[in-house]
Amino acid sequence: MTTFKDHFSGHAALYRDARPLPPADWFAWLAGQAPDRALAWDAGCGNGQASLGLAAHFERVVATDPSATQIDQAAPHTSIDYRVEPAEHSSLPDASVSLVCVSQALHWFDLGAFHAEVRRVARPGALLAVSAYGNCSVDRAVDAVEQRLYADTLGDDWPPERALVDSGYRELPFPFAAVATPSFLMRADWNLAQFLAYLRSWSAAQRHFRRTGVDAVAAAEPALAQAWGDPATVRAVRWSFFTRVGRLA
Repeated sequence: MTTFKDHFSGHAALYRDARPLPPADWFAWLAGQAPDRALAWDAGCGNGQASLGLAAHFERVVATDPSATQIDQAAPHTSIDYRVEPAEHSSLPDASVSLVCVSQALHWFDLGAFHAEVRRVARPGALLAVSAYGNCSVDRAVDAVEQRLYADTLGDDWPPERALVDSGYRELPFPFAAVATPSFLMRADWNLAQFLAYLRSWSAAQRHFRRTGVDAVAAAEPALAQAWGDPATVRAVRWSFFTRVGRLA
């Protein structure tokens, strides 16, 4: 029985194919800050996009998510052990992990229980690194249409936790010794079809369709196409990329 807030299992394949990847240099920087590169835990891994980024730098990655459907969509990798588990109660041994990474998922967790779990599994000097990305930007014309879709059409369909992402997690408690972190650029180079697929992967777009029977992205597509120009043109899509990093004693 599902007991977690599951907003993505119903379109897990679309989510896997349409979502942007976290910046590769983010994972490289984290590996350089961790006490060693033996084991990283990707908590709330979804379809494993961040897990693959971590596997480029760590000997082993344990990637956990409570959604078996999301895990089923993850790309196999010899260094990644995917497990269907909640972030608050993992099967990791005590004092075993050098890096705990949470990508675009912290706002779904029971923070008190998760922080206790981080303290249990972290080895001395380990890092907790959380990241999230907010709304995207292409150019003024595309952004105007996208913003109407995001805020006006779909505003009532976003879960309340989305506001935590839009604020860069500033309201969430983070009871760990802060580590100064450089800025990282998150971008994807997409044509119009890829951009529309990303918009359809939003949980609010899926919820709006179930609630009203209207494909809000399809309704916005003519205006988006006019703003985009030639649909084959590849444009840079950028996101605000937020991070918080803490070190455990």
